[in-house]
Amino acid sequence: QVQLVESGGGSVQAGGSLRLSCAVSGGTFSSFAMGWFRQTPGKDQEFVSHISWNGDHSDYGDSVRGRFTISRDNAKNTGYLHMNSLKPEDTAVYYCAVQRSGTLYLWADEYDYWGQGTQVTVSS
Repeated sequence: QVQLVESGGGSVQAGGSLRLSCAVSGGTFSSFAMGWFRQTPGKDQEFVSHISWNGDHSDYGDSVRGRFTISRDNAKNTGYLHMNSLKPEDTAVYYCAVQRSGTLYLWADEYDYWGQGTQVTVSS
């Protein structure tokens, strides 16, 4: 069974930075595509970023492009989301997910396994 555990969330002031981690176990992480999504109460999950199995391809949602950077370390079975210049509107629960086929999708429904989520709160 593939399991994902996020860490690194917390509270930060606007303009600050955080790094989220997603540790993956129970599967071949190096063959999975990985994505990050976020959700606030009453809203659908929002695509944040995704990265290919080898790290060669990545993409970002419009609201975070230029501020967030996705990366992965296949040797450590861990993915990361580096968040800079944080804004209050970035406040959400952030989830990492993996896609077994390695295909990069924008839609949450296409991802196979999910972490439990980590809260990020940005104060003004």
